[in-house]
Amino acid sequence: MITENDLIEAIAECQGQRNPNANTCIKLAAYYTILNNLQATAEKNSVGVSKKETPTYSYAPPDNSETTVNYQSDSEFSKLIDGKSAVKIWAVMDELMSAVSLFNVKLYNDVMRKLNEI
Repeated sequence: MITENDLIEAIAECQGQRNPNANTCIKLAAYYTILNNLQATAEKNSVGVSKKETPTYSYAPPDNSETTVNYQSDSEFSKLIDGKSAVKIWAVMDELMSAVSLFNVKLYNDVMRKLNEI
């Protein structure tokens, strides 16, 4: 069964796509619908309105692929991203790099070269 973390990662991936199309929008709508239903079910269960016998998550071991960013420096950027979801941060960075590739090709190429050297 799909977990809430799986859905959040899938949503971030769709939002980070460079050239989204209709198929991306359909997937995104489906992911949000499922996520909303999971959250609504969890809320009902927590207030006792509609207890279910079956859990709203799978019996698979927890997915530890969701990591947090551990980056500290004196910059404003570092302070904003430190401790936040890496998947969400990378989606924002992908969107930024797409914009940079359109508006400043030289800067984009320099960054890509540096990343290639790592």
